[in-house]
Amino acid sequence: MDPLDILLDPLRSGIERRALAEVILLGGICGALSFWIMSFRLSYPAESLAHGLLPGLVLASLAGVPLLLGGTCGVALAAGLVALASSDPRVGADSATAVVVTGMFGLGALLALSPDAPARLEELLFGDPLGVTDSDLLASTALATLGAGTLAALHRPLCAVAFDSPGAGALGLRPGAVRLALMMLLAAAVAVAVQGLGSLLVLAVLVAPAVAVRSRASGPGRAMLSGVLV
Repeated sequence: MDPLDILLDPLRSGIERRALAEVILLGGICGALSFWIMSFRLSYPAESLAHGLLPGLVLASLAGVPLLLGGTCGVALAAGLVALASSDPRVGADSATAVVVTGMFGLGALLALSPDAPARLEELLFGDPLGVTDSDLLASTALATLGAGTLAALHRPLCAVAFDSPGAGALGLRPGAVRLALMMLLAAAVAVAVQGLGSLLVLAVLVAPAVAVRSRASGPGRAMLSGVLV
């Protein structure tokens, strides 16, 4: 058999084609988003959102509802708890995030001990690309399209706020609104990517590309393109 046929044979199955398409879509949008996560120093909030998914994922598995719904609820709960804890001036944002991350991840681990919980918890942690359905692929396509459009539309405001926030405010931009838009896109990426990548590997694809290319990229555009390729 031709070596090329051996390499392409798995792609003749719909399962493998969906898995490959899912990984390419998520890798592309997460790689582009990675640069801005590092520029805005959102690595720790990204980690909190990723770990906050776990209780929602386990509950979704127990209830037999789509993981996307459970992950979205988990992300919303984690973000709300961080905002609530951070509102107390005696508690710093980092301390609040640390408490929420630990509590949410521990709650997810306890829920996973239920006799009715799925036997393979690692699929929730590390994902199951071969289990991607057409609806998951559609959600990833929508995320990639929305994410690419948002990053393109906000490219100049993102650059201004990331590198000179006071100057951006003086130019009439709203740094808070720009950061909020980026956080919303980050939360959407985490919630959608969980089926294919899991709650732990989501963080890797959101942070690692920027770390790998930032020292060699000469500008935001090249950094995002390099992150997508990585």
